[in-house]
Amino acid sequence: MTDTLVDRRREQLLMELRTSGGRRVVDLAASLRVSRATVRRDLIDLEQEGLVQRVRGGAIPAGGSAPADHTPPARPHPAAPGLGTLGLLVPSATYYYPQIIAGVRAAAAARAARVVISLSDYAHEQDAERIMELRHAGVAGLLVASPHGHGLTPQTYAHLTATGLPFVLIERRPPNPFLPCEFAVTDHRQGAYTAIRHLQELGHRRVALFTNGSPTAALLQQGHTAAVRHLELAPGAPVIDSGRPNLGSAEAISHYDRFLDACQGTSVRAALVHSDHDAIELMRRMAARGLRAPDDLALIAYDDEIACLADVPLTAVAPPKHDVGAQAAGLLLDRLEQSASGRPLLPVRQVHLQPRLVVRDSCGGSKQLDRHVNFGL
Repeated sequence: MTDTLVDRRREQLLMELRTSGGRRVVDLAASLRVSRATVRRDLIDLEQEGLVQRVRGGAIPAGGSAPADHTPPARPHPAAPGLGTLGLLVPSATYYYPQIIAGVRAAAAARAARVVISLSDYAHEQDAERIMELRHAGVAGLLVASPHGHGLTPQTYAHLTATGLPFVLIERRPPNPFLPCEFAVTDHRQGAYTAIRHLQELGHRRVALFTNGSPTAALLQQGHTAAVRHLELAPGAPVIDSGRPNLGSAEAISHYDRFLDACQGTSVRAALVHSDHDAIELMRRMAARGLRAPDDLALIAYDDEIACLADVPLTAVAPPKHDVGAQAAGLLLDRLEQSASGRPLLPVRQVHLQPRLVVRDSCGGSKQLDRHVNFGL
C-alpha cells in the first residue's frame, strides 16, 4: 500500500513538472500536501531514474528547460552550432503539449539545434501572425500544431508555404491529403480500437463512447465504429459528445447523467471516455448513484494525463506525445541537414504513431501492466 501511494505521488509530481515546465520545491510540497523533505527525496529518486532534472530550489522535466516565456520572440536569436534554430508553434504549453515540447527539445538538443516557442492560445486568427514572427526571428524551419482540429486549414497551410521555410506538422494533417506535406501524428483511431478490443477481451459485448467535443472526438468515433464492426460487437451502445461545456458546469453534469442513463437503459457496462478529466467527473456522478468502476461500469480514459490520480486509478490510452514531438523535430532536422549538405532530396515522410494502453483498476483487468499492443507489424 505504501509503495502504491509513493508511486501515485511521484506520478502527480511528474505531471506537475510536465504541465508547468518546472516548479519550486515549496510549491510542489504545497500542491501535493507533503513536506518539502518528501518532495526533495522524490526528486532525488526521479533524477536518478532520468525523469527530472533538479535545479536550484526546484526541478524541471528531464530534457526540458525553464518554462518558456509565452511572449513570441521579438528579435532573431543566434543559431547554435549545427542546424540552427527551430520555430515551434503550439496552441498551449499546458495539458497534452508539455510532453510534445519536451520531445522536440530533446531531438533538437541531440543535434545541436535550438528551439524557439510561440503560443497561439487556441486562437486560429493568430496563426499567421505567430508564423511570421517566428520567420522574422530567423528560424531555419517550422514545427506547427495549429488550433482547431487535426486538419490544418487551407489559410494556415498557405501562410506556411509563403514563408519559404521547410515545415513539419505536429498532430495535424494538411487540408488536402494529397499535398506533399510532412507530419507526425498519433493514430487516435487505433487508440480507440485498442481500448475497445481490451474491453472485449474482458468479456464486454457492448462498449459505449463519451467524447468532449475536442478535435480528437471525430477520430475516436471513427475508431469506435471500426472496432464495433471488426470485433463483431453488439451495435447500439451509447455514443455521446458533450460539445465541450465548462468542466464542472451544470451543462457538463447533465451530459454525464444523460450518458449514464443511456448506459443503464441499454445494459451497457463498459465505456471509453475522452478525456481523463471527463472520466474522473463521470466517476463522481456514478458515485452519486451508488455506482462504482469497474463493478457497475468498466471505464477506460483517453489521454493519460491525470488518469492515475482518480479515486479508482483509470486504465487509459496514452498517446505517445514525447515521441510525436521528437519524430516531428527529426523530420525537420533531416530536411535541414539534407539541404545544407546538398544530398539528394529526401522523400516526403508522414509518421503515424500508435498509442499504448496502460491498464490500471477501472476496467477490471486482472493485473496492472503497461501494455504495448502488437499489431503484427
